[in-house]
Amino acid sequence: YIKDKLAQVLWVLNWISIITGIILFSLGIFLKVEINKRQDLMAERQLQSVPNMLIAVGLIVCVINFLGGKICYDCVDTNKFLRWKLVMLPYIICTFFFTLSMVVGALMFYSMHGQLEEAITLELRDAMRYYKDTDTPGRCFLKGTVDLLQIQFRCCGNEGYRDWFQIQWVSNRYLDMSQREVVDNLWIVLMTYEGSLTLP
Repeated sequence: YIKDKLAQVLWVLNWISIITGIILFSLGIFLKVEINKRQDLMAERQLQSVPNMLIAVGLIVCVINFLGGKICYDCVDTNKFLRWKLVMLPYIICTFFFTLSMVVGALMFYSMHGQLEEAITLELRDAMRYYKDTDTPGRCFLKGTVDLLQIQFRCCGNEGYRDWFQIQWVSNRYLDMSQREVVDNLWIVLMTYEGSLTLP
């Protein structure tokens, strides 16, 4: 009786784990789609490792726990349990190592958090820097992409709206370079971007 109850509890836990795996898989797909939608801004290949890992882990979790659920379900019947008897030890070992690898992977992702954030920050900064290059091949879509990103996330700039004060975001074709005020302002923006000048 206790064995049957234990098998039922483990069966339920396996199905909860399968649902968790589906959530991880879905989250990985969602992140992959979102990153691909903004690939103009996020050229760093390491960003793709996060959704790929989530997709892989989600699938493996589903497979392992589906097998575990099947084993637990069959354990209620003694005759069915006998055919799983030889598989139990390898299954437990595989599950242990997979769980260990998940813990290590989670720690790695946690340690990479700063690197990923820095990579995204640099990519967005470069995108803002090329915001004005609407006539340059390969950069002509950046303006629209950055605009949509800011509208969607209700943000302005990378760290804040003052980021736009430090770059030239208006295309040269709209500027009259013969006027001294325009040239002086562009010089201030350039010096600010390079760090030679700090805005108050």
